[in-house]
Amino acid sequence: MTEEIVLNVKNIEKSFTGTKALKGVEFSLRKGEIHALVGENGAGKTTLMNIISGVFKPDAGEIYINGQKVEINSPYEAQKYNISFVHQEVALCDTVTVAENIFMPAINQSRSFTVNFKKLNVMAKEILEPLADIKPDKLVSDLSMSHHQIIEIARALSLNCKILILDEPTSALSESESKALFKILHELKARGISIIYISHRMGEVFSECDRVTVLRDGNYLGTYNIKDVDRRQIVNKMVGREIDDTYPSKSTEPDSLKEILFEVEDLTGDKFKDISFKLYKGEVLGIAGLIGSGRSELAQAICGFGQVKKGKVHYKGKEIKLNASAESIEKGIVYLTEDRKIDGLFLDLSIMQNISAMDISKISGKLLISKKLEEDQANYYVKTFNIKSRNINQIVRSLSGGNQQKVLFSKILSINPKIIFMDEPTRGIDVGAKAEIYKLIRELVGNGIGIVFISSELPEIVGMSDRVIVMHEGEKSGEITGKDINEKEIIHLASGIVKN
Repeated sequence: MTEEIVLNVKNIEKSFTGTKALKGVEFSLRKGEIHALVGENGAGKTTLMNIISGVFKPDAGEIYINGQKVEINSPYEAQKYNISFVHQEVALCDTVTVAENIFMPAINQSRSFTVNFKKLNVMAKEILEPLADIKPDKLVSDLSMSHHQIIEIARALSLNCKILILDEPTSALSESESKALFKILHELKARGISIIYISHRMGEVFSECDRVTVLRDGNYLGTYNIKDVDRRQIVNKMVGREIDDTYPSKSTEPDSLKEILFEVEDLTGDKFKDISFKLYKGEVLGIAGLIGSGRSELAQAICGFGQVKKGKVHYKGKEIKLNASAESIEKGIVYLTEDRKIDGLFLDLSIMQNISAMDISKISGKLLISKKLEEDQANYYVKTFNIKSRNINQIVRSLSGGNQQKVLFSKILSINPKIIFMDEPTRGIDVGAKAEIYKLIRELVGNGIGIVFISSELPEIVGMSDRVIVMHEGEKSGEITGKDINEKEIIHLASGIVKN
């Protein structure tokens, strides 16, 4: 990293329908640095990046590229200034090859009626070789999510990118995939490419980045050298309050004294086999494993979203049959999806409509939906979870990620569930919202609700779980309890190095 400034923005302001998203924000980027941009959901991070990448025009303020004042009126103009933005939702075309995806901007701008695929593959190979072993003629649909991220980066490099913006690039990656991505980012940094790195994962920020800029409620709070600050200082600046204990206290009652709430015996499905476990009342049971280990498929099958080939499920000592999601919901066993935007929420409906969607009978009179009951229910959850919104009629798509997740929790809890399988419940949300959700989970188990907690974030598994089941290639590779729950033990079991 040098002291040379390649990007400088000054006094940037932006409003949307009367709401001020950015209020005189500053940001500078040095050549060959990885610069973290952090803040709670709704702090203005993505808005600022959309301005730098030409998606939005600022209401006020100045942008300088290599010391020259510029106006960036479109993403195409941003490309001319060697700026590329890889969004959180990777936007690739699954049905064409890697090479076609990398050079799609050039293909679209070309006036030729034909494409030289042989030349395209050669050019793609040159860009990909320093990054990863990905065949240019492979269909994107056949590749992993981590490879999708690399293809997006390769596309940026094909445009001679000098400033690379990454928005939550590891949110859908495993631990090993994330490490591979960071290796690539540090190689790009060594080539003089400057990287703006948006992330809610403080571990990544402090282990991989050079500087960090903090935004809160659209305000610029400051820029700091990573070596000069600690994690707690940055988190407290982000949320505007002290967050001393990220994870609430765990259960101290021994398993031998706890009631068995839920039990699975020798469950086998398409992606898992012979899985057995018990869920005790008053505990959080973690399920860990690498992506593809069968964690999600197991939870989905138990909740009626996948086929169970053999095995038994008991609730409070009685065997139950779970043939469909509607039957599971009826029994109070629910699945909180890892992808709220695709499977969890109706993005173009209101907060109120989403919360009431799982069980209309709770807000219905004899014949029709009671508007008052629906409003009362929505107001209760908005207040309980501190959902930041204009009102209960606000469209969910317009909410920040953290507030969308709170709406999803409200929707699930509105049916008074007995057992909740939570799949990546804090994915893509900020540290403040995470702390609130962790506290909520502990309150739920304290009220007798059973929680099965699935996460790819090992610190989260360690911090939240009273017991941990680890899966490897569809099988249970081990179970860890109490003080033995640590990242090293989980990684060994998840990778199949050891079994217990």
